[in-house]
Amino acid sequence: MTVIVGSTNPAKVNAVRDVFTTLYPELEVRGVAAASGVPDQPLGVAQTRRGAVQRARAALGVEGASWGLGLEGGVRFEGRGAWLFGIVAAARPGEPVHTTRSAELLLPEHVARRLRAGGELGPVMDDLLGTVDIKKGVGTVGAFTRGLVTRPQVWSQAVALAIAPLLTPELYGVR
Repeated sequence: MTVIVGSTNPAKVNAVRDVFTTLYPELEVRGVAAASGVPDQPLGVAQTRRGAVQRARAALGVEGASWGLGLEGGVRFEGRGAWLFGIVAAARPGEPVHTTRSAELLLPEHVARRLRAGGELGPVMDDLLGTVDIKKGVGTVGAFTRGLVTRPQVWSQAVALAIAPLLTPELYGVR
C-alpha cells in the first residue's frame, strides 16, 4: 500500500507519514508536486477545500497510489480579523473524497491586513519574524503558540479525521 501526498512540503508529508505509519508501520508515504488549482494563498473555506480535493485527486492518480491526500492551508476573513485553518482531503480508488477542517487560529490584525492586500501567509510570517520557510517547519501556528501546537501536529489531527470514514466504513454506513 502506498500513500501519496499532493505536496512536497515536509510539514505536510511528515504529518501524513506519522498518521499512516502508526496504523501501518510498513507503509510507504511520499510527497509529489501536485497543482492545487487555487491561488498560493487560498481564501475562504470553499477555495481551500477545492485546493485540497484537487491535490488529493492528483495524488491518487500517481501510479501505485492506494491513497491520495491533499492538504491545503487557507485563511478566512471575519470582520477585521483573519483565521488560519487547513483542509485535508483523503481519496481512495472507487470511494468518495472525504474532507475535514483543522483547528483554527486567529491571526493578528496586522497580519490580516497584509493578507487582505494579497500577501501569502508563509512569506508574510517569514518577513515579520525573520525566518525562512516557516511553513515547512513549525508554521505560523507554532510561532504564535510558542511551539505548544505546531503545523505538523495540526495537520496530523486533521489527517486522522479525514481518513476515519475510509478506515471504518461500516461505522459510517457506507458499505
